[in-house]
Amino acid sequence: MTRYIAIIEDAGPEFAAGVWFPDLPGCTSAGDDLDEALRNAPEAMALYLQDFGSDGKPFPRPRTLQELKADPDVAEDLQHYMFALIELPARAHAAE
Repeated sequence: MTRYIAIIEDAGPEFAAGVWFPDLPGCTSAGDDLDEALRNAPEAMALYLQDFGSDGKPFPRPRTLQELKADPDVAEDLQHYMFALIELPARAHAAE
């Protein structure tokens, strides 16, 4: 089971909540609230990774939290925002 760390940006009830994946550049999810954004995240990952399976490229390796904290491009976001592990949907694994 493959899981990627997602960074969650919740600006409050007046704004959409956003989710992005440091190991999947350009892969984002959003929702009217935090719960909806997190529910949408696995589908966003599956759609993003479809191209990898169809091109025969391996999926990007998910980094550990410690590896992400050591990455200066991600470390500050991990200090300011929530994060979660999002599991890659089973149907996306079939494309690997």
